[in-house]
Amino acid sequence: MNLPLRQELYDQLAREDAHFSRAPQAFFEAWKRGAEIAGAEWFGDGTREGLQRAKSKWDLRPKLLLLNDALGVLSSGQRMFLSAMVSFYNSREGGAMLKRCGFEGLSDLGGLDLERRQVIADLTLNYHGW
Repeated sequence: MNLPLRQELYDQLAREDAHFSRAPQAFFEAWKRGAEIAGAEWFGDGTREGLQRAKSKWDLRPKLLLLNDALGVLSSGQRMFLSAMVSFYNSREGGAMLKRCGFEGLSDLGGLDLERRQVIADLTLNYHGW
């Protein structure tokens, strides 16, 4: 292995280490933004105050029973966005919700507006497990 390749590998590892050391906080910030966009009623204790007080993703767990019951009456964009968010919390439940929404692949996220797409992109980029 030549020296430039070693340096390139070291630089890549350093970039990834720096990114993933910040990922938990970045994920929480994106999750909270998503909860604000979708509505506090779907997350945590279901209140605006609870959303503001939240210190971690655990404080803003999705309200799965409520979401599943409401899935049929939400707009298609709201269903897609909330279902995509739920899939980060629980892949089985989120996957079932996405299927109910007619989600067939990542290109279906193209129906979301820029703000919601950015949340999903940030969640994907910074996901480190729930």
